[in-house]
Amino acid sequence: MSVRVRVPAKVNVQLAVGAARPDGFHDLANVFLAVSLYDEITATPAADGLRVTCEGPDAGQVPLDRTNLAARAALALADRYGRAPDVHLHIAKDIPVAGGMAGGSADGAGALLACDALWGTGASREELLDICAELGSDVPFSLVGGAALGTGRGERLTELEVGGDFHWVFALAARGLSTPAVFREFDRLGEGLEIPEPAADQAVLDALAKGDAAALAVAVSNDLQPAALSLFPELSDTLAAGRAAGALAALVSGSGPTTAFLATDAGSASDIAGVLRASGTCRDVRTAAGAVPGATVLE
Repeated sequence: MSVRVRVPAKVNVQLAVGAARPDGFHDLANVFLAVSLYDEITATPAADGLRVTCEGPDAGQVPLDRTNLAARAALALADRYGRAPDVHLHIAKDIPVAGGMAGGSADGAGALLACDALWGTGASREELLDICAELGSDVPFSLVGGAALGTGRGERLTELEVGGDFHWVFALAARGLSTPAVFREFDRLGEGLEIPEPAADQAVLDALAKGDAAALAVAVSNDLQPAALSLFPELSDTLAAGRAAGALAALVSGSGPTTAFLATDAGSASDIAGVLRASGTCRDVRTAAGAVPGATVLE
């Protein structure tokens, strides 16, 4: 018997970041939207303990030891229910690695749901979300999906209404960016400045609820974008190419380096993708739409 779970990537349509807290984290107002790029995690019983394998684009960059969030999720669930973590977790990866789209977090949420089903632990949604929050700030949203406002470190979720589909183009960069490094650069750039308390922008929430891409384009924002561009200046060329191709909005996705472009519809997204692919400013281009459900058991 095995259990296969599909988990989506995310784009941040708003990422408001507060000053560093004494524990080193930052308070956030993080408006997540789940989009139709997926990793699939298959959990299969194993007699020889915990094992992780991976296939797909950039699979060679994925750690296969117990630092992998999928492995950590299995270990956390096994520990909570007093059982041995005897499972083979296979990740079919399609979400960019180190791309600011929560690929690692998706794998953690997917492995958690897969192991829960495989082992028949019967954990409640609240228990699963509690474990997700222990694993990382973006992991709870990967479980929930749809659209949500994340506060605290981003792990405290309020689900949001979405009134229609939003079409996106994602340009993948030639190299990754470390999320901790981007936050350190955010702190460096903010030295001596007063950093406001992060708060959700009502214009973003209203645009999502109405399914209004034009209104969302005016409202999207990412406080980490200046830090990402400081560390990876070439991303400015990608953003400019996407705007010139007709994107309604262009922004760095989360901590980057993936750049996200909001399109009017699926046809426009395809056209923008073609221009970006030919621009020489990125290594690959993907299209997706959202909102989509979070981690889902397929079989």
